[in-house]
Amino acid sequence: MKIGFIGLGNMGGPMAANLVKAGHDVTGFDVAGVTVKGAAAAHSAAEAATGAEVVITMLPNGKILRAVADEIIPAMQKGAVFLDCSTVDVESARDVAAQAQKAGLSALDAPVSGGIGGAEGGTLTFMIGGDEAGLDIAAPLFEIMGQKAVHCGPSGNGQAAKICNNMILGATMIVTCEAFALADKLGLDRQAMFDVVSTSSGYSWSMNAYCPAPGIGPKSPADNDYKPGFAAELMLKDLGLAQTAAETADADTPLGARALELYRAFVEKEDGKGRDFSAMLPRFEGRGRG
Repeated sequence: MKIGFIGLGNMGGPMAANLVKAGHDVTGFDVAGVTVKGAAAAHSAAEAATGAEVVITMLPNGKILRAVADEIIPAMQKGAVFLDCSTVDVESARDVAAQAQKAGLSALDAPVSGGIGGAEGGTLTFMIGGDEAGLDIAAPLFEIMGQKAVHCGPSGNGQAAKICNNMILGATMIVTCEAFALADKLGLDRQAMFDVVSTSSGYSWSMNAYCPAPGIGPKSPADNDYKPGFAAELMLKDLGLAQTAAETADADTPLGARALELYRAFVEKEDGKGRDFSAMLPRFEGRGRG
């Protein structure tokens, strides 16, 4: 398949590389000049999109997505698929999808879960919104780049699923870190706490698969000095998107709102920037109730 890939950063680069390894004809573009071995390098986003059957974007935010869409949609051939894997606001995803469909394209919003490791290993989960025709064309690509793809409904629903998932993740990571810090002060051994909670009603992905306590549970960023698998500033972004969506939908999300406040303080006023989102644990370790 002839594929244009725009945005070759920490996530997009490995995803594009996996498509190349699978034998697809990939042309890539990144504003930073990044290239992927085996992929042709375009001089612009429009050049990468020209003649492609599927154009994949992995971009930082909705504003940039809208700008790239304005550039590439006129260059894309009718019947092609605009597959956006960025995590952006629901409104931007739906507006860009409508713009693509008006130009005779299929549009899919397909944000991912699984982090850099999932991008490199081809084990991402895709949450997909958009039309069935585009999904049929792109389905083989999801199998290469990921291990699971869930069609969540019409355009924008992929983004809705992602932000709801990550609102849960952000809040559960915070309370997991709080619980370890409380256990320390109560004299409860961390391994004992993990052994109980990981097999009891406190079970969660944050505890069992991504434990924030070094040396406890499966290996995680906590065992690598909290170097990011999923950066705290990315969690801050996703929690912000969730609250924007909640305001638009008039949804009451008090825990999501409080998680946003805590990650904002962690990233913007403390030492969270550049650290994994599970580095909330050392934050709570040194704090009292005051």
